[in-house]
Amino acid sequence: METKDLLEKIKYCNSLTAYSRRKTIPVKVGDVIIGGDNPIVVQSMTTVDTMDTLGSVEQCIRMIESGCQLIRITAPSIKEAENLKNIKDELRKRGYNTPLVADIHFTPNAAEIAAKIVEKVRINPGNYADKKKFEFIEYTDQSYQEELERIRERFLPLVRICKKHGTAMRIGTNHGSLSDRIMSRYGDTPLGMVESALEFLRICEEENYHDVVISMKSSNTQVMVQAYRLLVQKLEEGGFKPYPLHLGVTEAGDGEDGRIKSAVGIGTLLEDGLGDTVRVSLTEDPEFEAPVAKALVDRYENRTGHALIPDVVHYPVNPFEYNRRDTIEVFNFGGTNVPRVIADISAVENITEKEMKQVGHFYLPELDKWKMNDLGADYVFSGSNPIPFMLPNGMKEIQHYAVWLYTEDKVNKFPALSLEEFRKAENLHYGLNFLMVSDQEIKEALPLLEGRKDVVVILHSDNLHNMPALRRAFFELMENHSIVPVVARVNYAKQDQDKTMLYAATDVGGLLIEGLGEGIMIGIGAYRESPRTEILDQIKLHNSVSFGVLQAARTRMSKTEYISCPSCGRTLFDLQETTAMIRKRTDHLKGVKIGIMGCIVNGPGEMADADYGYVGSGKGKITLYKGKEVVKKSVASEKAVDELIEIIRKDGMWIEPEA
Repeated sequence: METKDLLEKIKYCNSLTAYSRRKTIPVKVGDVIIGGDNPIVVQSMTTVDTMDTLGSVEQCIRMIESGCQLIRITAPSIKEAENLKNIKDELRKRGYNTPLVADIHFTPNAAEIAAKIVEKVRINPGNYADKKKFEFIEYTDQSYQEELERIRERFLPLVRICKKHGTAMRIGTNHGSLSDRIMSRYGDTPLGMVESALEFLRICEEENYHDVVISMKSSNTQVMVQAYRLLVQKLEEGGFKPYPLHLGVTEAGDGEDGRIKSAVGIGTLLEDGLGDTVRVSLTEDPEFEAPVAKALVDRYENRTGHALIPDVVHYPVNPFEYNRRDTIEVFNFGGTNVPRVIADISAVENITEKEMKQVGHFYLPELDKWKMNDLGADYVFSGSNPIPFMLPNGMKEIQHYAVWLYTEDKVNKFPALSLEEFRKAENLHYGLNFLMVSDQEIKEALPLLEGRKDVVVILHSDNLHNMPALRRAFFELMENHSIVPVVARVNYAKQDQDKTMLYAATDVGGLLIEGLGEGIMIGIGAYRESPRTEILDQIKLHNSVSFGVLQAARTRMSKTEYISCPSCGRTLFDLQETTAMIRKRTDHLKGVKIGIMGCIVNGPGEMADADYGYVGSGKGKITLYKGKEVVKKSVASEKAVDELIEIIRKDGMWIEPEA
């Protein structure tokens, strides 16, 4: 697709520069309305066995009190679907009217029962009435159409029940569970995800049933973002109604990793005004999910008043596929290098060797040596507080230009200059200089960058609409054929740790998803006057978050990645405990992706691109995978982690952890 035509052909959001929610049709779910002019709805999913009525009710109440506005409950069979009535009745008896959603996968008859009880049903088109046996089948147009007719016959009863009872529906496509038929025609692609949903949506529209919400989930944030954007375009292109979107990243994991990964995917879409309901999937108790989702969506309550960003006239990237911006190599920035992490330690005076552990570098005084972990920062920005000792190999120091001019070591230390300093500078580093500019200054900087092979730009914006402002500055560079590497710098007010994770993952992760950015720097700004211990804690957090954002955006794999589902009533083992146990044994396997799934629904398909998989297949039984291939079945759970490690070892991917 020609870049000059992209803007005319792509309609996935109202504006790339002015914040504006996509206008959708409203979908009523009990007393909650998704879409239209209504606020974004926060939802979550129970983890208690659906047959445990009181346990489910108690968990629902905890979720509601944590801010959950919709509650999803799995109904894997008829008996669970029928028990939804008991759960609903008990909740209503206790004064809770939060709408319930039945989660359906392989059992249409359970969906038809649930649709008469709860306010919404979720079906997965990849396995509701389609086949998933990991087989490649050549379909002729006729055989493909025959399959669609079979699906129609199986799906129509549910549509008609929903229409009769005023029950809403989510058509929820998952990247990892596309049917064999879709895979055979479209492959494991965002387009396949979209077409999978549209096949079911067409049936709904033929029946004049429009109480539909759509989702395009994946554990791969790049695929997830691309699929949602493509969905919006295809809905408009195909003359469909503008249905609301349910946003989520599947199997995001737990803790910091889960929050960052969720925000990279969800936040990127929210920035462009997409999304009407959000579920953050964490491998934690569900009452911890709603506050994270709320922190993400609350950021957009007052976004419309942001400073003006120039319109995008030519769109130089393709939002439906990942292509990294072309840049020259300057030292180890740009070119084919992974994005770099710059840690801002400029608020710390007379920093010591011991305190460098906050950025992943550990000094061993008895050996007079340095050790680095997987989160060892590439550069440290010391500003006007130069480091008073020799740094280890593998880490370099950036200083304010006025300080650098008087440093003795002008080879291993590098200057950071303002635009005015750069314009007047006569004495620069021979190979690497950092130009610190805002998005407002980028046009003025362009002539100074022309032909330079010794400059890396550190770009920031003070605009409330931060990510689009930074993206617009990147576009300015690309329109003017500038190929200098650019590091995105973000600064935040004093806030809780979750918000720092979520905001940085959104602002920088959103750029990385589009192939923009050769590094990340989270400024220490707001903490500059804080006590030293608080500053050091923030430096450690910023460094860890920086590596987490690069990993979640799939641009730099620096640690083991765990693709773990958030648990539900189908789960056959304690996911939190098992994830922690597997992490303890394998978290030194840099770049290896391990899927940890509680049941076959979230099994080989949902693990998407995991290298290895640990999937519950029965009480106390685990099935182990290499990719999507079963390696061992019915392994006793007490032996399963050892067996998993043995599979990794035989595959040549195992390394012994350091003592």
